[in-house]
Amino acid sequence: MLSFKTRYAMLALIHLAKEYGNGAILISEIAKGEKIPQRYLENILLDIKKMGIIGSKLGKDGGYFLKKSPNKIDLASVIRHFEGSLALIYCVSEKSYQSCEFCMNEKKCKLRNVFKDIRDYTNKKLSKTKLSDLI
Repeated sequence: MLSFKTRYAMLALIHLAKEYGNGAILISEIAKGEKIPQRYLENILLDIKKMGIIGSKLGKDGGYFLKKSPNKIDLASVIRHFEGSLALIYCVSEKSYQSCEFCMNEKKCKLRNVFKDIRDYTNKKLSKTKLSDLI
């Protein structure tokens, strides 16, 4: 299951994608429009900003904006940033690999192969899905 933080991050990014090219969007507008607690959203947006895909502007016309086009931002990178891995089990994770504690031979484990296929499909689908596909 995706965490609330990840889901809120995706909602905020979709909101910003809808407003791409229209200047900075107030955090209060994003929070209200997506029903995200504003204090929680502040931390999420700061975290996304560290990824380099959004920027912020202070002052009267301040707020947040996408630094990249919505067709250049994929869901896989956002989910990996917040969740760490797309794999459902550690023995197929590319970033958090741990040897399987249940099977003797990972290469012959049919269950592991199923979860590897799921990881690969999920990665492919989320990498191909851009913010522009969701607006």
